[in-house]
Amino acid sequence: MASDRPLARKFWKLAARLAYGSRRAHAQDWAPSLVIERAPYGPERVVMFRGASAGSLMPASYLGDLAARNITIVGSGPSVGSADLSSLSPRSTILLNGALSLIPDRVAQPLAIAVEDERFVYRHFRAFLEGLDRSIPCLLSVAAIRALLEHDPTWLVDRPVLLIDNLLKPYGGDRRELKTLTRMITVEVDLKTGAGISLDPDLGVFQAGSVFISALQFALFYRPKILGFIGIDIANALQPRFYEKGTAKAFSGVAEAEDRILAHVRLAKSVGERQTTVFVNYSPFSSLAKCGIAFSDRLLATPL
Repeated sequence: MASDRPLARKFWKLAARLAYGSRRAHAQDWAPSLVIERAPYGPERVVMFRGASAGSLMPASYLGDLAARNITIVGSGPSVGSADLSSLSPRSTILLNGALSLIPDRVAQPLAIAVEDERFVYRHFRAFLEGLDRSIPCLLSVAAIRALLEHDPTWLVDRPVLLIDNLLKPYGGDRRELKTLTRMITVEVDLKTGAGISLDPDLGVFQAGSVFISALQFALFYRPKILGFIGIDIANALQPRFYEKGTAKAFSGVAEAEDRILAHVRLAKSVGERQTTVFVNYSPFSSLAKCGIAFSDRLLATPL
């Protein structure tokens, strides 16, 4: 199993913990060279890297002006390999991690791509990210932005990029306890399960061991009529992803985080029902069934 983090990042992880303790150990995500600031005017944010301007970040509303009426989140589970994605409308898909490989042959015009884990950047920058069309919007975490700029300090320039900020471990702030967020009117929290859903991604989202949960909160923000899922298999996360060949499989913690992920999905589904968004699962083998999300064979190459 390949190692994804450079040795220098392991050093900064240790350094951040020693310098700040648990309250701000997540400073490793931006240290030592990434700075994100509010723009002097407007809702954008300015990105600085190693003391130089590196680009800007758009507000969450940016995608709302582009999104199709229905949105489908496309993961990299094995079920994508046999799916027929040709019926999905332009600007209707959010592609997660290795689902970027679907561009342009199987998904010509996604609504956005989403990458949260810096290890994916280190492992797949040249294959999936280096030549990514600059017109495609990107949902990126703080750590992913820093890792991308380490590869190419100009990567953000002229790209529409939206920040995936962690509500519990926010950029530039101390770690928060879940119970302290219950006072925010822009979140839904289930203290019993530890799940949370943000109603305003500009203020941050809840993370749960999979970029799927972050993308789900952005998708809900756009109030689609139907919110679909393909490749969000979870149950078979230990199998190779649809784009992995031979023995090149990278580590995935999704299977171990299944209960945590599904707790967030259940809470998101209740939020969606209140705004009349219907959740639909297009993967024939998916743990999403445990959340009462109906299966549709619409994207199967050979319908059941």
